[in-house]
This record gives sequence, structure tokens and C-alpha cells, in this order.
Amino acid sequence: MNLPRLIPLACLALAALAGCTRKQPAATGPMYFYSLTGTVVDLAPARHAAIIHHEEIPGYMPPMTMEFIVADADLARLKEGLRLRARLLPPDAKGELHLEAIEILDPLKEQQLAAAANLLRQDTSARGKSAYREVGETVPQFVLYNQEGEIVPINRFRGKRVVMNFIYTRCPIATMCPASTQRMMALQQAAKARAVRDLELVSITLDPAYDTPPVLKDYASVRGIDTGNFSFLTGPEGAVRDLLVQFGIIVEPGENYLKHTLSTLLIDERGRIVHRVDGTQWRPEEFLSRLK
Repeated sequence: MNLPRLIPLACLALAALAGCTRKQPAATGPMYFYSLTGTVVDLAPARHAAIIHHEEIPGYMPPMTMEFIVADADLARLKEGLRLRARLLPPDAKGELHLEAIEILDPLKEQQLAAAANLLRQDTSARGKSAYREVGETVPQFVLYNQEGEIVPINRFRGKRVVMNFIYTRCPIATMCPASTQRMMALQQAAKARAVRDLELVSITLDPAYDTPPVLKDYASVRGIDTGNFSFLTGPEGAVRDLLVQFGIIVEPGENYLKHTLSTLLIDERGRIVHRVDGTQWRPEEFLSRLK
């Protein structure tokens, strides 16, 4: 199962698994984009451009050095030698390529995430047909970014109870990702009102190419989410693919949408999965009763 580098905008659950069959209008933003990672070689302010040597973009182009149009605000942040990740939009009417949502990368953090992703890949491969983690099993070891751009290993949450789900920020279907986030927010508020301690909420994106840390931070901010104990995680696409396999989340590309399932898991202090609910039709009380 592969998450596409070319990410469409609308989100549609698998009808048989999630009970949603109606295609929704696309959300705002570019219809298609590619995820580009590369190094700044030079800047051309007069042309509002940056010259970047980028890595291979699977299905689109091999590694090469090219000129890309960027916003002046982004251009001011760039300098020769910086590593970055950005969204590459289709050529405009002039045939020019534009980059948006530019994120400057920390090489040390990227190395740490890549090493962790490689170990997770080995673990998923070694488990083979048994990759899916049943209730009672320990969650896999992984490392991702949170909405602040901080490195977050899953072990950070050992000693605490974790409620984990999977969403993506552009999903426009009210009964899918938005409903799942609303239930997580309600659970957070109810747990706080009842003085439930040592609780962490975690949402892992299904769309890591688009849902970079700044996007996730904005997603939480516009909803007024208290991120003191609610983390939104993203990272290498390969790592996210392996996590989806191990947690039994199905994601498939469709025409202008993603087909996906949803699940919410309760993980105990030792990292064991102790409860799981598929879909979005769960009540905060169902998890609160197990957290007391």
C-alpha cells in the first residue's frame, strides 16, 4: 500500500468500512501538488526565484537543479545551502514552476527521523502478514514531528495513557476527520473536568506531504485546541505508510479524493493497545470509563 506523492484534495472513506459514499466538493487550495525536498543552490531575487537542487520526485522528474518561483517572504528566509521541503505546483500559464509552504529543514532532525523510519520499515517487513497490531500488543517504535516541529518518539508517552487517532487536515466530510477531531477535543475537555491525569491525545496525519508541522499547528490553532496534551504528528511518508499498516488503517487514492478508514486507540502506560474503536461513532464516555 502506497500513499501517493501526488495528493488529491478531497477525502472519502471506503464505503464498506466507513459508511460514507457521497463524493464531496474539493477543499480550497491547489488541486494537485508534488512534495519536493532539496537544497538551495542560489537565489535570484530579481526573478522572485530560488535555484534548488531537488531529490527525485517519484512519477514526475529525476533529481536535478532547477529554478522555482517563490513568494518574496519565503525568498527572504532562504540562503545558499539550506535544506527545504515544499509543495511543487503544476506549471502555470507561462510554464513556470512555483513552490509554496516552504519548510526549512534541520539536517540533524531529518537524519534522526530517517534512521527511525528505516528501523520501522525493517520491523514492518519482518512482521510480514502479522504486521497488524492487535489489541493487547505493544505499539511499534516510531519517531515523528509534532505541530511545533519538535522530534517526538513514541516513548515520550510511556508512563501515560494515550488516545490515538488518524486524520488529515483537508478532509471536508463532516462525519469523518472533522468529527473525529471534535470527539478528541470533547474527550480532552471531559478528562480535564474530571481531573483525569497522565492523558495524552495524539492525531497522526494520513497526508504527510501536505500536513507539515506549520499546517498542523494552524489546524489546531483555528479550532482552539489545547496542545498541552494534544499532539498532531507528521513525518516521512514511508514511516506513515508503515504505521498505517501496523495500525490497520486503509488509505487508497481516488479521483480527486482519498479513500480511508478511521480508528481510535487507547494505549496504556506500558505502550500496549488496550482498546480500539473503528470509525467515528464513539463517545468520549467510552474512553473516560477506561481512563478512570
